Amino acid sequence: MKPSTLPNELKTWHDTHKHTASFGQKLADKVATGMGSWRFIIIQTVIVIAWMVMNVVGFIYHWDTYPYILLNLLFSTQAAYAAPIIMMAQNRQNQRDRAQADSDYKTNIAAKKEIEQLMKRLDAIELDKLDKIISLLEANPKS
Repeated sequence: MKPSTLPNELKTWHDTHKHTASFGQKLADKVATGMGSWRFIIIQTVIVIAWMVMNVVGFIYHWDTYPYILLNLLFSTQAAYAAPIIMMAQNRQNQRDRAQADSDYKTNIAAKKEIEQLMKRLDAIELDKLDKIISLLEANPKS
């Protein structure tokens, strides 16, 4: 991992995670995002339909006749590359989730400590007020 070039005050878990990604990790994220979109599904569907129509209706040359062995080979190749790329993107997402959970835990611990300090201060203020009330009651007894 390369060192972050962000100043310390800007380093959140998300910034750190985003800026430490390698080229391959960023590429895997983008490819997985693209392959998991409706745009990809629609484009691939159009290409497959065009492939089939051109091979069925083709007037001169049918380069991949039914059962479309070349098309199956292309799908197999796509699947062979898509699966590991998607796995890399999922691993990166898991790392991001762990970083977020760790950051949330640290934030919760800091908030708990601050709340405990505030509770101690409130207890001290309450005790001080009670002591003043008691001293006022003792100084002005109603006979």
